[in-house]
This record gives sequence, C-alpha cells and structure tokens, in this order.
Amino acid sequence: MNTRDRDAEGRARSARPRDGLGRPLPYGAPGVERQPEGVVRSPAQTVREAQRLLDAGMPFHAHEVFEDAWKSAPGAAAAPLWRGLAQLAVGLTHAARGNPVGGARLLHRGAAGIEGLDGRPYGVDVAGLVRWARELAGRVADGGPAVDAAREAPRLAGGLE
Repeated sequence: MNTRDRDAEGRARSARPRDGLGRPLPYGAPGVERQPEGVVRSPAQTVREAQRLLDAGMPFHAHEVFEDAWKSAPGAAAAPLWRGLAQLAVGLTHAARGNPVGGARLLHRGAAGIEGLDGRPYGVDVAGLVRWARELAGRVADGGPAVDAAREAPRLAGGLE
C-alpha cells in the first residue's frame, strides 16, 4: 500500500508542514506557508519576492522562487543567474540549519555560478553577492555557530548593507 503524500498532479510531495528554513515539522504542527511551485514571475518580481523572503529569514523559500525563475526563464541566458542565486539561498539555508559543510559548499558553488556574469542583470549586484557568499562561506566553514538567516540575508540589489 502506497501511503506517500501526493500533490494534485499525483507527484510525491510531503504534506508535512515546514518551518521557515524548510525543515519538515510533525503533521498537524503550525508551519510556514509553502511557496507555490511553477509560478512565472517577471525578473523584477522574482528579485522582489526573493528579497522579501530572505529578509524574513526564509532562504529555503527564496530558493524556490529562484528555482521557478530558473525553470521558466525564456532561453538559456538568464538560467545561470537564477541557478546561482538558488544555490546561494540554499547555501544560506544549510548554514542557518547548522550544516557548515553543505552551507559553505553551496555558497561557493553559487558564487562561482554567477561570478562571470556581466553588470547588474535585473538589478542584481553580482559582485556584491559573490563577496557576501565567499565571506559567509569562510565563516561557516571555520566552524562558527549556525547563522541567523535574516541577519545574514544579502541585499540582492546592493550586496551587504
């Protein structure tokens, strides 16, 4: 008997509530509203929504917004930006969950993925985010305590504040 949770399309998807960092909670526990999947947003809407979630200390949810942009972006030109930003957000998620190895690895991977992008695509401060990611990855990899996701949230359009 298959008792896995399924979404409306029949795909396996846990119905357990999640906390702000995307960790599953027990069934029936209050959780954070999930980001709907497959939402097509303009680049500006993507940056605004992801920034809102990052500022709220919910980088896992921001990662899902970037993932939607990555999967729905027309052509391949914007994919490296959205994929790299998704990796930065999930790196922050792991760092905030107390997983320094995974956090540092994903922060470095995301930084490497966006590092060569020209200018400020969609207003995103690529150079500032690369600096932020590498600095945070270094602190996390050195075995520091789990980070506060809201306090460490980057400014997508302006690097660190």
